[in-house]
Amino acid sequence: MLEIAPQLASVVLQETSAAAPAIPPLSAAALGVGLAAFGAGYAERGIGSAAIGAVAEDEDLFVQGLIFTVLPETLVILALVAIFLVQ
Repeated sequence: MLEIAPQLASVVLQETSAAAPAIPPLSAAALGVGLAAFGAGYAERGIGSAAIGAVAEDEDLFVQGLIFTVLPETLVILALVAIFLVQ
């Protein structure tokens, strides 16, 4: 275990002569949008089911339910806008 400590330290501290990013910038951007979309989908599953239940009880809550369901999608839109601004 102690034999690899200097190698591990050089990786962590990036003590190489030509340091490069871990992943290319476009891959990082794609990963950011993918994670934003995953987070939005995860948030929408709970919000959507709650909105359906609220509309089933009272039809006047349709607009509020629709707005709350669409709000997480703004994360993906903002992530795409950020990518186009950076490029």
